[in-house]
Amino acid sequence: MTTVLLVDAANVVGSRPDGWWRDRAGATLRLLERLARLPGQRMTGPDGRLFSCSEVVVVVEGRARDVPGPEAVRMVRAPGSGDDALTACAHELAARGTAVLVVTADRGLRARLPPDCVVAGPGWLLDRLAVDSGPPHDPALDG
Repeated sequence: MTTVLLVDAANVVGSRPDGWWRDRAGATLRLLERLARLPGQRMTGPDGRLFSCSEVVVVVEGRARDVPGPEAVRMVRAPGSGDDALTACAHELAARGTAVLVVTADRGLRARLPPDCVVAGPGWLLDRLAVDSGPPHDPALDG
């Protein structure tokens, strides 16, 4: 099954206390670069089923709205509420019959999604990205 990954960028970035608040746009850009590797990848969903990530759509808002996005990621630049933009995008995709996996921990937002959307928390996505990225580069081993 192919699935569109719809990501609440602010919620994912804000889910780990790694200093993101000092540079919200930079933290969002780093997330986008990691997400750009996912289209075409087979992944294990939060329900344990395998799916093929056909597209990554990321909703950005506020200070992060103007960050450049990689070509492999479709950006939705929310002019106001990121939750409103994400909800509208989820309903649009679902109306086309597209399978959607939404990544957010926001319970209020989850309640506004179409009933067929699968939802995962930021931890699920960040764990997938950590597995995909491999071990960190160690310059001491470059010889």
